[in-house]
Amino acid sequence: MKASLAPTTCLITGGAGFIGSHLAEYLLALGHRVLVIDDLSTGRWENIAHLEGHERFHFARASIEDTPVLDRLASESRVIFHLAAAVGVRLIVEQPVHTIETNINGTELVLRAALRYRCRTLIASTSEVYGKGARVPFAEEDDVLLGPTSKSRWAYAASKMVDEFLSLAYHAQYGAANVCVRLFNTVGPRQTGRYGMVIPTLVSQALRGEPLTVHGDGRQSRCFCDVRDVVEGLVGLIAHPGAVGRVFNLGATEEVTILELAERIRHLTGSRSEIVFVPYDRAYAPGFEDMRRRVPDITRVRELIGWQPRRTLDEILLSVIEDQRRQVGATR
Repeated sequence: MKASLAPTTCLITGGAGFIGSHLAEYLLALGHRVLVIDDLSTGRWENIAHLEGHERFHFARASIEDTPVLDRLASESRVIFHLAAAVGVRLIVEQPVHTIETNINGTELVLRAALRYRCRTLIASTSEVYGKGARVPFAEEDDVLLGPTSKSRWAYAASKMVDEFLSLAYHAQYGAANVCVRLFNTVGPRQTGRYGMVIPTLVSQALRGEPLTVHGDGRQSRCFCDVRDVVEGLVGLIAHPGAVGRVFNLGATEEVTILELAERIRHLTGSRSEIVFVPYDRAYAPGFEDMRRRVPDITRVRELIGWQPRRTLDEILLSVIEDQRRQVGATR
């Protein structure tokens, strides 16, 4: 059974980020009032500048740890999409304290505010929580295997697991209407390569005629989902009463190796850039660990709301290429 979200006021934490800005657009198109809180530490004003002046849009530049601002915005809302988090492999490696504190402390503050005002809340989690899981595709009830605490990469996964535990605990103990969603490699226009996101990085390199950098041997595989498909899934889940108190995977199932991805980007851009392999130790940190495959089982979300990705990888890549070409043209 599908459900729709009646026009209401929605708060998006991290709403100036890549996913948050697309979600804000989508909610406004559906007739909702949209409030955004973002400190612009990783989000960008440019992502939402075109929404300024919209009668149903309001932006507050503040951290979610600014509790008076968060409280005021939550008091006006009926639905909260909690997307604010430390994102990207590079940021996780370079700022591990920031990663842990932002993810755990921020989520607890949001859950408290949501409980206070009885807001339905969606907590954005990540496929990283599956860690070194060997069973593919990953299903929501699978056991989890993480690496040692000496590897900061796993601090991110652990912090997002704590976010999920908190959300589910608030539901179990207080009856809070919370939903957890594990996102798998969401991509599309406006995504930046600053924090290690592979597609915008490779597209930028191809358009500039620079070598395309592939980490490791390039045989690690991922599934990339268009952000427009993802935001539809997020709204569909928060609208459905059957999603409350549960965890859902949200991602594409078309698997591609990173080497194949680089070759496809080179072809679609018409670039003559060479592909070079960069060891993980040099790209991130000594002893950095990566997962060979990361494929979601989306049976649960498909059975509940009928969601599945509609856009192909080539469509995603072409949209990113067009976006980056447009940005280059605008700066000339």
